[in-house]
Amino acid sequence: MLMVAALMAGCAHEAPKPVSTPPPSNKPELMDPFRFHKMIEVSPGDDFDILSWGRGSSAVGSFIILHSDSVNMKYTTTTGDLDGSIVDVYNSDMDVDGNPEILIQAKATDTSNYAIIYAFEFSNDKAQKLDFPKLTNSQKKGYRGNDNFYIQDGKFMREFPIYNGAGKDAKPTGQKRLLQYGLKNNEFTVQQLSTDSTATKSAPMASQPVKSTTIAKSTSSSKKKKHRSEEQTTTHHKKKKHHHHSDE
Repeated sequence: MLMVAALMAGCAHEAPKPVSTPPPSNKPELMDPFRFHKMIEVSPGDDFDILSWGRGSSAVGSFIILHSDSVNMKYTTTTGDLDGSIVDVYNSDMDVDGNPEILIQAKATDTSNYAIIYAFEFSNDKAQKLDFPKLTNSQKKGYRGNDNFYIQDGKFMREFPIYNGAGKDAKPTGQKRLLQYGLKNNEFTVQQLSTDSTATKSAPMASQPVKSTTIAKSTSSSKKKKHRSEEQTTTHHKKKKHHHHSDE
C-alpha cells in the first residue's frame, strides 16, 4: 500500500509534457473561390487589395481591385477578366502625376504570350485601364518566358533570358534582354537598355582595314613613280644642257 501511494504521489508531481503546435502563419489562408490576394499601401489610409477568383478552372477567372480611401471614406471596386494566374502585383507612379498605377502580372498558359500585364491608373476615385504594349518582333526574338518584373527608379522593368533555337531544342544563350517601361499621356513608352547578340549582328568589318592598307600602298607606289619620273626628266634636261654647252 505504501509503495502504491508513493508511486501515485510521484506521478502527480510530474510536469505535463508540452504539446508541440505549428507556428501560426501570418498570411491568412484564402477561402474558395479566391486564389490570390495582395494588399498595397500607397499612403496611410490609401490601400489597394488585389484578388483573383474563380471556381472550376485554374486557367481562367477574374480579378478584383478593391480601393479603400479611408481618409475620405470612399471605396471603389474594379474588376476584369483574368487569363492564367496572378504572379505578382506592382505599384508605381511612372509619369509622376500623383496618381498611382497598379500593374497585375499574370502568367498565361499558351506558348506565344507567356506574361500578361493588366495596368490601371487611379485618379479621382476612377480607374483608367492602360494598354500594356506587346513585345515587338525584335524584342520577342529568342523569348521563351521566365520574365522578371520589378520597379526601379519609378520605372517598370522587364528582364528575361534569351534562347537560341525553337521548341524543345531551344537553349539559353546566357544573355538577358532588359526593357524599361515608362508612362506619358497615359500611354506606355518602351526602351531596350540591354545589348544582345540578336540586336547587334552586322556585316563583318574586317575588310575595311585591308582596303585602307591597299589604298595607302597604291598611293605610296604612285608617289614613287611620280618622283622617279621627275628625277628622270631632270637628269635628261641636265644631260641635254650639258651637251649643248659642249657644242658651243
